[in-house]
Amino acid sequence: MGTRKLYHLLKPDLEMLGIKMGRDALFDLLSIEGMLVRKRRRQHITTNSHHWYRKYPNLIQGFIPSGPNQLWVSDITYLKTHSGFRYLFLLTDAYSKKILGYHLAIDLDSTHAVACLQRALKSLGQPVAGLIHHSDRGIQYCSKEYVNLLQDYQIQVSMTENSNPRDNAIAERINGILKDEYLHLEVSKNIIFTNSQLEKTINKYNNKRPHLSCNMLTPEQAHLRSGTLKKRWKTYYKKQVNLNV
Repeated sequence: MGTRKLYHLLKPDLEMLGIKMGRDALFDLLSIEGMLVRKRRRQHITTNSHHWYRKYPNLIQGFIPSGPNQLWVSDITYLKTHSGFRYLFLLTDAYSKKILGYHLAIDLDSTHAVACLQRALKSLGQPVAGLIHHSDRGIQYCSKEYVNLLQDYQIQVSMTENSNPRDNAIAERINGILKDEYLHLEVSKNIIFTNSQLEKTINKYNNKRPHLSCNMLTPEQAHLRSGTLKKRWKTYYKKQVNLNV
């Protein structure tokens, strides 16, 4: 978890205990102890858009959801484990940042994307009018089985139109949060990392991690809201330790 979110969670306890510590002091303390989260460069390619399946247009340019279950975003990332690479399929609500679907697999077969989607659909229950599903143009999301399942629930299909990660920025961001703040440690201390362990990590993220883009609500809290959520982003001066936290 980034330092600003950690400070937000710790502040009430610090005040109750009479401990005077500001955000910058917490930055310094974590830096001294080597506990700041370091970003990791993306190195493994998970998208294969060179296929003959139909590719759908981008429906979300300029679209800002005003509530949950208006826009879902999907992506695939990789984890380097003790037993080799594993692939994490994720589906996230763009409004609340709640992870609704997830699946850990040993390969990139489209059946794993379908399993992830099925988990999200189970949480949805009945079809919701106007819901859009956005992803890259990878073969997993263009496969007939995946698209047919979306259409069975009357979900509109939207896809990126090029390879720019910004076209699926929310999904990419959630990938980074999970890997950098949660999964790197969990995977490194477990010889075998399973879907049951992943479920615990997802629950921790959904229920414990506040988001600056959701007025410092957790994804679970934000998913119960509607209307514009205040953005708590600020421009901070870079400190001597040049880390993005």
